[in-house]
Amino acid sequence: MLVVETIAKIRRAHFVQGKPIKQICRELKLSRKTVRKVLRSEETAFEYRREVQPQPKLGPWVEALDEMLRVNAGRGARDRATLLRVFEDLRGLGYEGGYDAVRRYAAAWKRRQGTGTAAAFVPLIFDPGEAYQFDWSHEVVLIAGVTTTVKVAHLRLCHSRMPFIRAYPRETQEMVFDAHDRAFVFWRGTCTRGIYDNMKTAVDTVFVGKQRAFNRRFLQMCGHYLIEPTACTPAAGWEKGQVENQVGTTRDRLFCPRIRVGSMEELNDLLMERTIAWTRTQPHPEIADRTIWEVFEAERPSLVPYRGAFDGFHEVMAAVSKTCLVRFDHNKYSVAASAVGRPVEVHAYADRIDLRQDGKLVGRHPRCFSRGATIYDPWHYVPVLTRKPGALRNGAPFKHWVLPRAIEKVRGRLRGAADGDRQMVEILAAAMTDGLAAVEVACAEALENGVHSADVVLNILARRRDPEPPAPIATPATLRLRCAPVADCARYDSLRSIH
Repeated sequence: MLVVETIAKIRRAHFVQGKPIKQICRELKLSRKTVRKVLRSEETAFEYRREVQPQPKLGPWVEALDEMLRVNAGRGARDRATLLRVFEDLRGLGYEGGYDAVRRYAAAWKRRQGTGTAAAFVPLIFDPGEAYQFDWSHEVVLIAGVTTTVKVAHLRLCHSRMPFIRAYPRETQEMVFDAHDRAFVFWRGTCTRGIYDNMKTAVDTVFVGKQRAFNRRFLQMCGHYLIEPTACTPAAGWEKGQVENQVGTTRDRLFCPRIRVGSMEELNDLLMERTIAWTRTQPHPEIADRTIWEVFEAERPSLVPYRGAFDGFHEVMAAVSKTCLVRFDHNKYSVAASAVGRPVEVHAYADRIDLRQDGKLVGRHPRCFSRGATIYDPWHYVPVLTRKPGALRNGAPFKHWVLPRAIEKVRGRLRGAADGDRQMVEILAAAMTDGLAAVEVACAEALENGVHSADVVLNILARRRDPEPPAPIATPATLRLRCAPVADCARYDSLRSIH
């Protein structure tokens, strides 16, 4: 079974580099059938899941070890800790690996530090459409009068320096996917290479040198957009210096003084407006006679064409409680009553939550970023009401349920009836089959006639549901009888007299 890295290489080789199938088969040592399957299916991954994923023990601790080694190297010779002491400190943080792995990594780190030149960098240059850079920053804004720290995604085209900036509540993987898709829509394309730091939403394991174990879902996104991901060396920010510089520049130009907005959507609209206005007047750092926007317009034809949105969600499994609720990200979301008793797949997007069971959508809600909230869809509980109609009056999902005007008016009149809850549940259950609009029209017609009982509303729905009787067919003149038969039973008596 093909892995997503090989699929991405096949798609880039064919759609970006223009290589024929025969050449791809020869270079990647694959059969023509396999290559054609990848190119014709437009899939970025096939249905195969690896059960055991190797994870080197030192990988998650590389950044912490780098920091320890850097701090230790900056001390005086007499105050410098031994490597064994550094190993013990790393064990105190939770590292469970052996000393040899730390010793080998420290030796390689020391060699890297010795071959470099302090405070000296090599200027980088990029061709049009060659690469972009990505990074996060944390900014403080006022949203609806509340001081809020937002996470800002920064993308930057390396040739034209065209930035894309968007704020999010979190730095999670689904936010990364959403930021990339919105940037590529704005740019009307993407580059052949993306440059990242070793963020956890993209890189699972950092090995020595440039080797990385990228996250599977992140590789699927790169394969979809025909991007080759490149991770920087840990603590080497100059390798993506453009976007690092963009973070400081936008903080001074866009977030100072502190922005005051009413919502996250308003904040992102303001950032987009200010970014475009700034790039239309800011000279390009290398092409002084043109602005960043003008160079960006010239770079657009060199970008890889936009291939449509990637289904960028973060998936986890969750159990369904007997109250039709699923817990995710410190909040609870309701699902259809039919999903109770079996786990569901939570597909977390940047702006919504999809809940699926056996491939079927059993719930969809706007995403909530607070803590301890419960988000209901009252229609999920209507099948339960058919067995327990009394829950309509005090049920939590129905507490602030706003129904269409005619249905709400019928509900208000039924509150005074002895079996009003039962009748209202029958009307609501009809909406599950006939549709809410049809039930609203039936309720309005019943109110016009001065009645509001469930039997009348259901009768109206049945009449509207049944087809109209067929129109009578006119008899042609040629088929009309000249002598119409007469119903006279006395003629039979005449037959008896003959015998």
